[in-house]
Amino acid sequence: MVMESKNKRKLFTVSEIELIYKPKLKPSQRPTIKCSQEAYELMVNTWDLETIELMEQLKVIYLNRARKVLGILEVASGSPIQAAVDVRLIFGTALKANASSIILVHNHPSGNLKVSEPDLVTTATVKQIGAFHEIPLIDHLIITSEGYLSLYGDRKSVV
Repeated sequence: MVMESKNKRKLFTVSEIELIYKPKLKPSQRPTIKCSQEAYELMVNTWDLETIELMEQLKVIYLNRARKVLGILEVASGSPIQAAVDVRLIFGTALKANASSIILVHNHPSGNLKVSEPDLVTTATVKQIGAFHEIPLIDHLIITSEGYLSLYGDRKSVV
């Protein structure tokens, strides 16, 4: 009977899931994003410029209610023409960080700032899922080493 009990315990051993967010800066020290230009400047200063023309990457800026940056996560890294996006990772991280909104940022290694059909599909999908979770997508930027384009079309203020 004791042997059977030990075997049952082994069958039900499971991994522990821990939700944790460790901010490195005090809220007063975090950058604030009020417009797409500020988001672009933040990303250009944190992006590895040696890879910006090599491979497509998608990163997410996570913001609190005051539009202070909670963090940046590289969600996808791919080939010179595409990067596969996993929205579960985007929103799992948003929930973990207690983000109030997000901004997508991806590069076009070609230097072309034209919006592609996959860019529009990704934006629509993330926007829809964000609305469901009450974590709105407030912008999606395409960046190159020479500039950026806001898919929301407003360089003055983030919607």
